[in-house]
Amino acid sequence: MAETSQGTGGLKFDRNKRTWPNEANVFIALILLIGLFELIGHYRVGQSMLFDFNTNRDGTILNMARIRIIILQVSIIGIIALGVTQVIITGGIDLSSGSVVGMTAMIAMSFALTAEVNGNPNGRAIFLSEVDGQMVPTPWLHDLPVMVPILVGLLIGILAGFINGVFIAYTGIPPFIATLGMMVSARGVANWWSEGNPVSFPTDQYTALANGNLLDTLTFGLFSESWAMQEVFDGQNPAVFFILLAILFHFIMKHTIYGKHTYAIGSNEDAARMSGINVNRQKVLVYAIAGMLAGFAAILLTSKNLTAQSGMGLIYELDAIAMAVIGGVSLSGGRGSILGTVLGAMIFGIIISGFTYLRLDAFYQEIVKGMIIVGAVVLDQWRQRRASNR
Repeated sequence: MAETSQGTGGLKFDRNKRTWPNEANVFIALILLIGLFELIGHYRVGQSMLFDFNTNRDGTILNMARIRIIILQVSIIGIIALGVTQVIITGGIDLSSGSVVGMTAMIAMSFALTAEVNGNPNGRAIFLSEVDGQMVPTPWLHDLPVMVPILVGLLIGILAGFINGVFIAYTGIPPFIATLGMMVSARGVANWWSEGNPVSFPTDQYTALANGNLLDTLTFGLFSESWAMQEVFDGQNPAVFFILLAILFHFIMKHTIYGKHTYAIGSNEDAARMSGINVNRQKVLVYAIAGMLAGFAAILLTSKNLTAQSGMGLIYELDAIAMAVIGGVSLSGGRGSILGTVLGAMIFGIIISGFTYLRLDAFYQEIVKGMIIVGAVVLDQWRQRRASNR
């Protein structure tokens, strides 16, 4: 029988209407994509993409070098995507996150510089003072504790997101326009800050943010003897931060008032307001968190690259939106999850690495990514129409 009575209210349970978790569909797509690249690679390249059957080192058959590349490719943009996911769930959009990365990178790095490089004054210093007729780095603004540039970067990101949220919530302008304005303005600030010149030579503490082994530190050396874990995560702190932040925000979105209010606004803003939710305050908070995550991504990016350039973060916002959409986040709001975005990020990384592995030109990657994004949106629209007809 398709229908059975449940409880005393006479409600009917139809097994044909059971919902399959959207994350399961994304995970299956990830597995199929890996299998497709493995199959094509077997005939085109003559070797595996993710496995290394010829060099069975320390009991692992994984191609750690390629896995490291995939993880690094998606981690920093993935952190941005965690914030973008929350924005999209509210029914909004954030086009400014890439430019916020560029702006934050320039400003935060300015407070992370060392005063001397190989015994000479830092030629990339931003804050200068005149000493004996020469311009040299200002002592009290260089070699600062690492928490100073971190806090500066996070505050810059929060401020940018806060401005986005205030304009969207209290002026009623569309999120597309508000964040587009921030995208242009933030990129302008990034170019203005050092007149377009790169900012380089950070302190050792700042460098260690992205280039140390955070996983080993957090686990008190538990993985020190594990070659596989050391090979994957050594110098890959952005990946560790991405995983930790994904776990944190997955819990927040699923089990806190903040998460419930975010989903409620995206599902039906008028109903959320009538139920007592402070919609305007919630929107400002969501955009501020998205800005903070973009700022943190900028900190890790500059720490990894040991330099900041005004062009950093270019089109990162589109890649972050793509990760969320591929992961099943609905552009109409109210649906999606952090877990889905993480899986979408992995699909994104597999596509990029897979095309490189197959030795195909980079422009093919952009074509395929665009097709996948459009396909994911079409699939979401079809899914919504099907659900509404049930």
